[in-house]
Amino acid sequence: MERRRSAAAALAAAFLGGALAGGVAVSVLGGASPASASLAVAASEVERPGAGPSRSSAAHYPAEVIQVVDGDTFVARVKVWPGLDVTTKVRLRGIDAPELHTRCAREEALARRAREALAAILAEGEVAIGHVSPDKYGGRVLATAATQRTPDVSAALLAAGLARAYAGGRRGSWCATAGG
Repeated sequence: MERRRSAAAALAAAFLGGALAGGVAVSVLGGASPASASLAVAASEVERPGAGPSRSSAAHYPAEVIQVVDGDTFVARVKVWPGLDVTTKVRLRGIDAPELHTRCAREEALARRAREALAAILAEGEVAIGHVSPDKYGGRVLATAATQRTPDVSAALLAAGLARAYAGGRRGSWCATAGG
């Protein structure tokens, strides 16, 4: 049984990339420590900023959406192995949505529309995340998402004009592009 827990903890650590201390809860067959899971990751498995998606996990993981945070982030309980769930924030790869907390009323309105659209898409059911890697800020993962009817959630938000392409670096102001 202890060997099984260790293997499950190692799988969780590989999924998390060891970079998510503090923002993640791990449930391993009734309770191994999240700290033990993240300690098991070898440094070579952790994606470094600027290293590109080549080291991210291309596997797809079923996810139960717990909360939609904003237009490009949600909280999910992700099934990474039978009996092993990880609860984490998921930041959608490749897009930037307007921010809810801003001084620009127009951006705030756009942000609310983006969050509502993301919630509606995720409500389609059968949510799965893939191409998972640690986010540069920690406490969340960067990933693609798909639902029963939407094969690429990021692309759907882009097509609706509720997000813009984002490949890292400094993000531009939505206030300037939204007319203030």
